[in-house]
Amino acid sequence: MKRTNAVGYTLAVAAVVAAIGSPAMAQQEAAPPRTALKVCADPNALPASNEKQEGFENKIAKVFADSLGLPLEFYWFPQRFKFIRNTLKNENPDGSYKCDLVMSVPEKFDMAATTEPYYRSTWAMVYVKGRGLDDVKAPEDLINLPEERKKKLRIGLYDRGPATDWAFKHGLFDNMVPYQHQTADVSDYPGRIIDQDLVQGKIDLTFEWGPIAGYMSKKIKDAEIVVIPMKSEPGIQFDFTFSMAVRYGEKEWKQQVNELIDQHREDISRIFAEYGVPLLEVEAGKQAASEGDEERRGGDDDDGPAPAAGDGQAGSGEAGTAAQ
Repeated sequence: MKRTNAVGYTLAVAAVVAAIGSPAMAQQEAAPPRTALKVCADPNALPASNEKQEGFENKIAKVFADSLGLPLEFYWFPQRFKFIRNTLKNENPDGSYKCDLVMSVPEKFDMAATTEPYYRSTWAMVYVKGRGLDDVKAPEDLINLPEERKKKLRIGLYDRGPATDWAFKHGLFDNMVPYQHQTADVSDYPGRIIDQDLVQGKIDLTFEWGPIAGYMSKKIKDAEIVVIPMKSEPGIQFDFTFSMAVRYGEKEWKQQVNELIDQHREDISRIFAEYGVPLLEVEAGKQAASEGDEERRGGDDDDGPAPAAGDGQAGSGEAGTAAQ
């Protein structure tokens, strides 16, 4: 994900603007009351989101809308194509925006203002039970398999991402069956590698962003999917923390979303459990950036891919997209 930081105003200029009244703040104060909770979402990115509103992001958004007493609306756009520019920053002819909230972006995301973190997950090792790998209970077990067994393994790996780096580090790269990280086909979906090739026996094992792996393990009924969470190690990060995102400058709206997160943590945890998402505790001290930091780093350059979680930084929005 490429990002460019906008040059911030100097303190002197900021003081002058504050003294005469910020046009952006004046516009915010004059904004009409919300008539709906408008969420920016991917139409085909389960387990996070889809047009049938079957994803965990859709369910969490519904909890928020009900809490606000507002109808829920989604503005659909594929995360892989300049998502923030085409959704959160995309204006209607009347000056309003297409949508006002992105449900999942990685921490330190710099294309929008991030809320406090609300979940943390990790990549996972995935295989089908009963096909010769049942004694693999942890990543170390895979590394320590006898060479005769290891050399026969077909391991599905994306062309980039932490699992690919891990396999190279631990001498498993020759076992790689390569998969493209992200295709231009908008009908492609997170978890296809598990749903199709792993279950059908084209590969013996793969690695996937945890929320996708957990969801597929619940969805697939004709095979028992084993999901083993990965642990970060020096030089390779598997776990990632996610926040929600609003536009820069919308401080009151950001605070309101933070309050919704705090009020509904039990609901959020219940929804993640329903989807089989492996959750880790959000590290102490993880907080959204201050408004000052946001203004210094915020910008309009949104040439990166979707904020997906499996993106080598994290996976699908998927990710993100945090997708592979």
